Amino acid sequence: MTVMGRIKTRLGKVMLSLALFVAILVLVSGCGKPKVPRVGVLSGLDYIIAVNEGFQEKMTELGYVDGENVIYDVQQTDFNFEEYENILGKFVADKVDLVFCYPTEAALMAKEIVGGQIPVVFSFVNIEGNDLINSIREPGGNITGVRYPGPDIAAKRFEIMHELFPEAKRFWVPYQKGAPVEFQFEVINPVAQAAGVTLIESPAVDGAELEAILQAWDSTGDLGFDAVMFLAEPLTVMPDAFAAIKKYAMKHDKPIGGALVIDGDYGTVFGANVDPFISGKEGAVLADKVLKGSEAGKIPVTSSEIYLQINYKMAQQLGAIMSEGLLSQADEIIR
Repeated sequence: MTVMGRIKTRLGKVMLSLALFVAILVLVSGCGKPKVPRVGVLSGLDYIIAVNEGFQEKMTELGYVDGENVIYDVQQTDFNFEEYENILGKFVADKVDLVFCYPTEAALMAKEIVGGQIPVVFSFVNIEGNDLINSIREPGGNITGVRYPGPDIAAKRFEIMHELFPEAKRFWVPYQKGAPVEFQFEVINPVAQAAGVTLIESPAVDGAELEAILQAWDSTGDLGFDAVMFLAEPLTVMPDAFAAIKKYAMKHDKPIGGALVIDGDYGTVFGANVDPFISGKEGAVLADKVLKGSEAGKIPVTSSEIYLQINYKMAQQLGAIMSEGLLSQADEIIR
């Protein structure tokens, strides 16, 4: 081999070694920067938007900083099934590392659309009367979350409504048509029967349908009911639906109870619910476990505690019988 040939050979080896060295440096530097997880958040009901606020606050407490070691893609809509589908489809296309969602309908759709490809953590979600999870201990399907204790809340709401207004014998119970409320009725029907209270069910698709029901009662001269009791479902806390109920209740001095909603000078007498902020924080604890490698479907579902709010001013205005025992149970009293 000529001198020039040997020089070319050595130069080639040097260049190859240099290329390998650069490649190793790139690989090592890449290993030093762990992948930043992306979390898709489907905030599906404005009434409980505090779920997301609690979720992100707790994630921060757990060491996650948005833009540094986690990236949130927060998508907000107000009980719109078409938007749920679009948002979840986007999360799948973007290959997020985790989906955090609420309320119940959003979680059910997440299970269907995400299909186990991405871990799902839910909060403020009913698990009774649907196939969202296999069991509380082992939910399966790459999904876990925080249970909304719907049947327990329904029982508590009836108990309080009956205590506040013992003379009321007809409770109007409006709710979202198609919502999984069967388990709630299974709990409160026998209790209502024993108390001599008739439950008047009105499933409806929106506030306009509820308004039509109320107008029909008005036109006959029969007010239809003595009190309104909200179940644990989304329709009655939607602005248009509550506006229709409030208008009728104000006109006829009928109490409303169940979830706390205050609109101007009129509102519900009490709310027996879950604190959405706390529910979101509880969801963050589960999300942290998933992001650290635990399989979502093997993390047991947790359950939120009931949070009782008393609108004392409204209760007095409507002549409610307010005992010291009930007031002592309240987590919050609005005077």
